[in-house]
Amino acid sequence: MNATPSSTDHRDHTYGTDHAYGTATDRTEPADREGRTVHLDTAGWGTMPAAVRALVADCASREDRYGPHELEEDLEDVLRTEVHERLGALLGVPAADTAVVTDAAGAFDALVSRLAPGRGERVWTTPYESAARLTVLYALRDRTRCTVEVVPLREDGDLDLEWMARHIGDDVALVSVVHVPSGCGIVNPVEEIGQILAPYRCVYAVDASYSAGQLPVDAGRIGCQLLTGDGWRFLRGPYAVGFAFLAPRLRAAFEDAAAHCPLPPNVAVAGLNAALAHHTATTTATVTAAADGPAGLAGQGLLPALRAAVEECPGTELIAPGRVQSAILAFRHRDLPAALVRRRLAARGVVVWKTVAQETPLHLPRSGATTALRASLGPDTTPQDIARFGRALREVVREETAGAQRPRPARTLPPAPTPVLASAPAPVPPAGPRPRPAARRHLTLCPTP
Repeated sequence: MNATPSSTDHRDHTYGTDHAYGTATDRTEPADREGRTVHLDTAGWGTMPAAVRALVADCASREDRYGPHELEEDLEDVLRTEVHERLGALLGVPAADTAVVTDAAGAFDALVSRLAPGRGERVWTTPYESAARLTVLYALRDRTRCTVEVVPLREDGDLDLEWMARHIGDDVALVSVVHVPSGCGIVNPVEEIGQILAPYRCVYAVDASYSAGQLPVDAGRIGCQLLTGDGWRFLRGPYAVGFAFLAPRLRAAFEDAAAHCPLPPNVAVAGLNAALAHHTATTTATVTAAADGPAGLAGQGLLPALRAAVEECPGTELIAPGRVQSAILAFRHRDLPAALVRRRLAARGVVVWKTVAQETPLHLPRSGATTALRASLGPDTTPQDIARFGRALREVVREETAGAQRPRPARTLPPAPTPVLASAPAPVPPAGPRPRPAARRHLTLCPTP
């Protein structure tokens, strides 16, 4: 999964540091322009800064004109050295211990598929684990006959660290923890967990897909042996490229697995490098974590305003377990489907995400939510954006609630069919398979004990 080009002496530093990032004011549109789209889905897809987008477009154009090998030669320094140095600085680890991958879930699968815990040894996960990582853990259980245990939650929704301290032992082979889950904004205490696990032999794996770029992520302080993340969320890079940190003892197993996995496109790796440079240039040197705000989110403290906008709308319910929250807020309406609210908000120029409970099958289904809405802040989010979101949400709820209360017109029955004479031949159904109904259905992941 590492993007490593062929050796060459021809280098073009146009794609290096000098062209990698813009200023803090880089935006697709001015924040005060009427009618601009309010993007509240940075957790799903962060909008690329203008300089990063221009670089990706230029690389794609050169690849189309001259071919992938020529572009690979031009990007040699970026692919071999620069992107790894930036990842090491972001994660607080040596550059040699980083890898560029297509996505975080694939990197986790690649490594875990090479682990071989003994029969009866324990693997820990949490209720906030994603369906993709749970699938990998269940496959590991079926292959090795280890056991999968779920760390319980406290009443406030935080992970029970006291339970972990009481039950940890050398028979725990793997601990998988998500820093910030996709379905809600809780920030799990990954550093405290690392301190509990440090004296033991287990592999500690952290998913930083939804935290890298909005929160400090220091793999050295966390004490993990594997940390994975996506580059297109809060880091605002292009799609199909992610990253991983691997402790030296896992490097050989990971590289053996990565040899059989697709590499991220070189254009995407160059875009990630530019996004990392932009992130470094626009992030303040000292990050102050506020208890009621999104710590480290480029100076933005708009989470209280976002929560207030949701709570002021009649019928809405927050899905916000835990004492520490990130820049992600999940909520639902008691009566209106999440898909309907999302579409109506989009028609008003406000982008949020609809999340399905089975994306985190050990958490949201037990909370009673089958679908929900997720709003996430970004470095370009303004107070005006939050105010516009609040107005749009109230308008949607008011209109759809009023429409649901209107009496429906009486149903009219279709006319009776014309009688068919006995001598007429019976209609023959058309040959071929019957068409399937055009309805969207969700695949349900049923967790097993």
